Amino acid sequence: MLREYREDLIQKYRLLVLIVFILFMTLSSSCSNENDKKIVDLSKRAPVISKADEEGKRSIRIAVGGMITPKEGFTYYKRFLDYIGEKTGMNVIFVDRENYGEINDLLERNQIDVAFVCGGPYVDGHSKFGMQLLAAPMAYGDTVYYSYILAPAGSDINDLNDLRGKSFAFTDPLSNTGKLVPTFMLAKLGETPDSFFKKYFYTYAHDKSIKAVALGVVDGAAVDSLVWEYANKTDPKFTSRTKIIWRSPPYGIPPVVTRKGLDKEIRDKIEDVFLSAHEDLKGREILSGMMIERFVEVSDGSYDSIREMKTWIKKHQKD
Repeated sequence: MLREYREDLIQKYRLLVLIVFILFMTLSSSCSNENDKKIVDLSKRAPVISKADEEGKRSIRIAVGGMITPKEGFTYYKRFLDYIGEKTGMNVIFVDRENYGEINDLLERNQIDVAFVCGGPYVDGHSKFGMQLLAAPMAYGDTVYYSYILAPAGSDINDLNDLRGKSFAFTDPLSNTGKLVPTFMLAKLGETPDSFFKKYFYTYAHDKSIKAVALGVVDGAAVDSLVWEYANKTDPKFTSRTKIIWRSPPYGIPPVVTRKGLDKEIRDKIEDVFLSAHEDLKGREILSGMMIERFVEVSDGSYDSIREMKTWIKKHQKD
């Protein structure tokens, strides 16, 4: 009886720590002091009309969600948006959103023009409302990335099976590496997140998932390899406290996309900036800070493996 009582207290304590962690990470991400670029948090309904629009200067709204890069990397993304404005002569507005679903919704309703997204949201958006590819980053010599399954560095968890009955952090419901890939892995085993894990939740940012594992808030997490590698190179405070227990096959790298129907002249100008940024000193310096070698053209077929996973899961969930 005493042992069961102690275990119940431990479980309640862990739940409390989890709640506090989520609240802390949410507040810390919303309290950034970086004000060097206008950030617009679009409402669900109303489009933003800037002063530049009213004066006849064309504005381009570009979304970079908090799940795309660690908070430390946002400075370079903001600088790259400034760079786009300088090169095109347009007013670039940085739109901040915390999940892929909201970004896809804004693209569908033509309230943003360009966005950095994940392969999963691209596949969904392309199918649903004609989201278009613009460019893709080349990082570490290739245009692919992986899903990493993490566990605490000092734990005895060494493979996926060791996570059965444990706690787990997904990134975003639409994320390829942070949700779809591990869900596909489980489906292949005849399992679902609900049947396999004791509990799971969404952090809505890959760096938050890394921290959740490093701090022992959860037993495992699925994260974007690019984000883990970026953090490991720039500030390994948390990555050093995690270990990669599984790496997925390669998938088409998270692309830059545009809404359907974006004016061709505007699209061409923006595309040219992305594809040529590595050719001048300032562009290379910004890209280096983003851990990107250059942006390249990318084909829709690069994301077929993601479509195949989605199709397989849907088919077997019905069977």
